[in-house]
Amino acid sequence: MTFWIINTLNGLSLAMILFLLAAGLTLIFGLMHIINMAHGSFYLLGGYIAITAIRLTGGFIFGAIVAVIAIAVIGAIIQRLFLARLYKQEMRQALLTLGLLFIVADIAFFTWGGDPLLVPQPPLLQGAVHFWGIVYPLYRVFLIGCGLVIAFCLWAFLERTTLGAIVRAGMDDEEMVRGLGINVPLVFTGIFALGAALAALGGVLGGPLLGMFPGADFEVVLLAFVVVTVGGLGSIRGAFLGSLLVGLVDNFGNAWFPQLSLFTIFVPMVIVLALKPTGLMGRV
Repeated sequence: MTFWIINTLNGLSLAMILFLLAAGLTLIFGLMHIINMAHGSFYLLGGYIAITAIRLTGGFIFGAIVAVIAIAVIGAIIQRLFLARLYKQEMRQALLTLGLLFIVADIAFFTWGGDPLLVPQPPLLQGAVHFWGIVYPLYRVFLIGCGLVIAFCLWAFLERTTLGAIVRAGMDDEEMVRGLGINVPLVFTGIFALGAALAALGGVLGGPLLGMFPGADFEVVLLAFVVVTVGGLGSIRGAFLGSLLVGLVDNFGNAWFPQLSLFTIFVPMVIVLALKPTGLMGRV
């Protein structure tokens, strides 16, 4: 019983990190049809910036805020200066963002070095909780709760606000939104910045567990694409369900078959695509 509880909680904590990455990725694709290969760079930079800010100030919350705002601004600049000029040019967008991925990786290596770094945990979350005779890290419990709250906030934003309605309308019929006189380029920039900020927040919250190191951006963007493919492109609910599925399967797969760790990551994607090519919540 202990094995199942601990591994389920570990899978859920990983799923919340994956959700933050996949939610931003699927929002960007759903509205702008950009498959952002540099999405993992936002995760990596967010974690590194948080590490630097926390070391300077000692405050986890301050470091998280600085990292999220900085990456949101960087994302907005990238969208306005580069991607906005390549509207509906998918191949060029993919090549541009792939190039940005390599550039950011080199900048991060030059700035922070090649040694793995952990984002410092908040002192209040460094203990453990005890339940049913199990001792479990408090930070992982916080991470699960935080992910659920963010998922609810994203759902409320998209389903219960005027701006969310505009975003959903833009996903379904962009020309209609433009015809209503809405400043679509500004909406594009805002959503891209939000997606970048979510990835950065994933780096901040996941950094104490997964760490920051050269190549982490490649690893997380691969997982994010698997989640988005499983959940369905352009669907926040799909991103959440896909994150749960991939996180749990990956964690139990590593526990049972550690020598097949890479294989187990893609098992959910293969099965879902075989049964429903559009993903769990995807639309034709």
